[in-house]
Amino acid sequence: MLKSFTFLLSLLGFLAFSSQALATDPIYTSTFSNKAVGGYDTVSYFTKDAPVKGSKEFKTEWKGAEWLFSSQENLEKFKATPEQYAPQYGGYCAWAVAHDNFVKGDPEVWNITDGKLYLNYNKKIAESWKPRREELIPVADKKYQSEIK
Repeated sequence: MLKSFTFLLSLLGFLAFSSQALATDPIYTSTFSNKAVGGYDTVSYFTKDAPVKGSKEFKTEWKGAEWLFSSQENLEKFKATPEQYAPQYGGYCAWAVAHDNFVKGDPEVWNITDGKLYLNYNKKIAESWKPRREELIPVADKKYQSEIK
C-alpha cells in the first residue's frame, strides 16, 4: 500500500512539473538566455527597416524577458509603448503559432504587417506566411492568447 501511495505521489508531482514545463512563456527566449528577440533591437525594425543587434548598455525587462536596444532613444521608445515595438506572439514564429506550434522566430526573418512586427522560423516558412498573413493572423492571435501562461 505504501509503495502504491509513494508511486501515486511521485506521478502527481511529475505531472504537475510537466504541465508547468510545457506552459508557454509569453516571450520567447532561448534555453540559456533571457534575451527577447535574440538580443535584437525591436525598435530598429520600424526606424531602420532592418534588424540591429542591441547592447547590454541599453536594456530593460518586460514580460519576464530582457530586451536590448542599440541606443538610449530606442530604449525610451520601447519603454513608452512596448506593445507597439515587441514582435507579435512574443517572438515565436507567426506561421507556427497559427498551426499550433510554438517555436522560435528568427530575428532576421521578419516582416511588418499593419504596423506590427512578425517573425518567422526561416525563409521558407516566411514564404508560406506572407501570402496568407491576412488569413493566419486572426488564427494565430487566438491561439497565442489561449496558450500563454
